[in-house]
Amino acid sequence: MRKADIKRKTAETDIKLSLNLDGSGRYKIKTTIPFIDHMLSLFSKHSLINLEISAKGDTEVDYHHLVEDLGIVLGEAIKKSLGKKIGISRYGNFLLPMDEALSYVAIDLSGRPYLSFDVKFNNSVDFDYTLLEEFFRAVANASGMNLHIKNHTGKNNHHIAESIFKGFAKAVKNAVEIDKKVKGIPSTKKKL
Repeated sequence: MRKADIKRKTAETDIKLSLNLDGSGRYKIKTTIPFIDHMLSLFSKHSLINLEISAKGDTEVDYHHLVEDLGIVLGEAIKKSLGKKIGISRYGNFLLPMDEALSYVAIDLSGRPYLSFDVKFNNSVDFDYTLLEEFFRAVANASGMNLHIKNHTGKNNHHIAESIFKGFAKAVKNAVEIDKKVKGIPSTKKKL
């Protein structure tokens, strides 16, 4: 089983995360931000990655520190659980519709972090949707993932976010999957 337990405590946040790449999509998530709990639950369910998160932060200031640090911890857990990346598919991509929203997510577990985030949200008072770019940048940097997210259509912020998280889940599922035909590390460099 490819698992990781990560703890991160700073002056701004306190996060505990357990992840099992070879799970069944079970989750228990409490971050004090209900919208993020929902998005991370979707990620777990659709990636089939078991995920437990207990997190709190200085949300009386705003949600930025906690959302970004959750991305860091998730990225660290993905990287740790992959180990040397022997036998993984490495690449994953998914085009996912959510009602009127349609988003495309592509990843490469190359060890070279990069984020392309081409998503436009409408102004909102319920949640600062610009924080999702910070979340995914933190995931990409901490995991060493090349991550491209593009929203093609969408009007409802929640639908757009959901299409991104579900698409990300499916792309990660594809990339971390063990391919019995892959011998060793899936790179001519012999290292990822």
